[in-house]
Amino acid sequence: MRIDTKCIQSGYAPKNGEARILPIYQSTTFKYESTEQMGRLFDLEEDGYFYTRLANPTNDAVAAKIADLEGGVAGMLTSSGQSACFYSIFNICEAGDHFVCSTSIYGGTYNLFSVTMKKLGIDVTFVDPDASAEEIAAAFRPNTKALFGETIANPALVVLDIEKFAKVAHDHGVPLIVDNTFATPINCRPIEWGADIVVHSTTKYMDGHATSVGGAIVDSGNFDWEAHADKFPGLTTPDESYHGVVYTERFGKAAYITKATATLMRDLGSIPSPHNSFLLNLGLETLALRVRKHCENAQKVAEFLNKNDKVSWVSFSGLEGDKYHDLAKKYMPNGSCGVISFGVKGGRESAVKFMDSLKLAAIVTHVADARTSVLHPASHTHRQMNDEELKAAGVTPDLIRFSVGIEDADDIIEDIENALCAAQ
Repeated sequence: MRIDTKCIQSGYAPKNGEARILPIYQSTTFKYESTEQMGRLFDLEEDGYFYTRLANPTNDAVAAKIADLEGGVAGMLTSSGQSACFYSIFNICEAGDHFVCSTSIYGGTYNLFSVTMKKLGIDVTFVDPDASAEEIAAAFRPNTKALFGETIANPALVVLDIEKFAKVAHDHGVPLIVDNTFATPINCRPIEWGADIVVHSTTKYMDGHATSVGGAIVDSGNFDWEAHADKFPGLTTPDESYHGVVYTERFGKAAYITKATATLMRDLGSIPSPHNSFLLNLGLETLALRVRKHCENAQKVAEFLNKNDKVSWVSFSGLEGDKYHDLAKKYMPNGSCGVISFGVKGGRESAVKFMDSLKLAAIVTHVADARTSVLHPASHTHRQMNDEELKAAGVTPDLIRFSVGIEDADDIIEDIENALCAAQ
C-alpha cells in the first residue's frame, strides 16, 4: 500500500462482524480460562494480552500502523515523546555506558540526556550535526552504545545528514536512533537512509489536534545485535527476570521492541491510555493530508518573511539559499515540515512584542498541530540552558519558533504582518 492508504488502513484489520473502526479497549486486565495459559504469557512464551501496562489491543494496533508508516518491523507506544526518547536509549544503555548525540535537539531531550540520564550513570557527548564524519567519530568511546539525532531539529531546524550519521554509527557497531517528529514518515523515512531506530513525539503532527500527549518507538529490524553481542548483553544474553530468555534468539528482528516492552514498560510503566491511542489513530488517518497543507502554508509564510524588511533572518529549508536546502531536497523532496524559525529586528524585546501582538497565532507550549502557534524558545522550551548551550543548540535570543497551521495562508500572513508592525 502507498503511504496515504497506510494512514487509513494499516494496524487494524477487522474480521467478519467486528467493529469497522478501531475499538477502545478501555480495560486494565484481560480474562483467561486457565492458570497455565496466563503463565505462558508471563514467560513470553505466548502472544496475548493480560495487563494494559504491558500490552493493549488498541495501543498495539496504532503502534503497528506507525511501524508500517516508517517501514519498521515493530513499534511500541509510550505516554510521551520524552519517554520514547528515554526508552530508546535506556533499552540498550546502563550505568557506565555512553552515547553520542547531535547538539541540535529539542531542549527537553537535551535536559533528559545531559542531566537526568547522567544521574543514572549514562554519559553523553554532544556533537555538531554539521561536523565531518571524522569529527563525529572522534566522540566515540569503547563503551559507546548509540548515536542519536533529529531529522529536523526543534527549534533550530537543522536537517540531519542521516546517511553520514548512519555510517559513523555502523562503523562503530552501534545503532543510529533518529527522532522523526517534525518530518513525519510522510516526508521522510529515516530507516530508508540507514537509521535503525526511529522515535516520535506523537503529540505533534501525528496527533495533529493537540488532544493527546504520546510517543512511539519503531525498530527497523535491520541492526544485527548478535554481531555486536558484547556491546548489547541485555539483548544477547539471558534475562533472568524472564527465566533466562535471550531476546535475539527468541524474537529475532523484534528483539529490541520486545525487550523494551517486557522490561522497561513492565518496570517504568509509561504506557498511553487506550483512549489517547484511539485519538492518535484518528489523527494518523489524516496525517498525509495535513502534512502537505502544513508544508504548503509554511512555504508561503517563509517566502513572505524572507522578503520582509522587519525580519532579520529566516530559517526554513524550503527556501532557496537556506543552509539546509540541499539536504532537505535529498531526504525530504516533498517538503520538510510546517515549522519556521526567524528573528525580528530589534532582538529579544521586539520578538516578545511581536508574539504578544499576534491574534490568530497562539502562544502555547506546543508545536505542529492544526492551529498556528508560536513560541520563544530562549524564554520557554530552552530556558534552562545557558548562553553557550543555547548557541550550540542553534537557539539565539531573537529566535521565534513559528508553527504554521492549516488555516488559510493569507490569514496567517496578515496576522504576522500586523504583529510585525506593532513590534517596531
